[in-house]
Amino acid sequence: MRRLAPVTVVLTGALVLAGCGSGDSQNGSKAELSVGGAYMPQPVSDSMAAGFLTVTNKGGTKDELTSVTSDVGDVTAHETVGSSMQEAKDVAVPPHGQLVFKSGGSHLMFEKLKRKPKQGEKVTVKLHFAESGTVTVEMPVKSATYSPKTGH
Repeated sequence: MRRLAPVTVVLTGALVLAGCGSGDSQNGSKAELSVGGAYMPQPVSDSMAAGFLTVTNKGGTKDELTSVTSDVGDVTAHETVGSSMQEAKDVAVPPHGQLVFKSGGSHLMFEKLKRKPKQGEKVTVKLHFAESGTVTVEMPVKSATYSPKTGH
């Protein structure tokens, strides 16, 4: 009997934790993020580049993109307001929705490039979210004139 007591405690603890986890996902009470469609057109400038991707939230609560980091340079999120571009802070990812960075609209701006990414390479980008933590994305570098078929 003594040997079974620790096993019973461990199993009970595991079942309690499993119950908590499944309740969260069934109710959609937290953000569930995924990233797709990421790419960077090969920069034409030695100091600046743009990046595009879509963050999808299948969860029931919003999250916020608080910052972006990369080993190739400084990265900020920009949005187009009217006819001008401005830096965006704490960009919302709505519940059951998307945050879309696409050509001609909101985008990631890479500045002070440490190196000029070339077509065929991948750039590592870390997206930092208020609730979901850090999501690392390998962003392929495409031709300077690349235009995805999905509308990014």
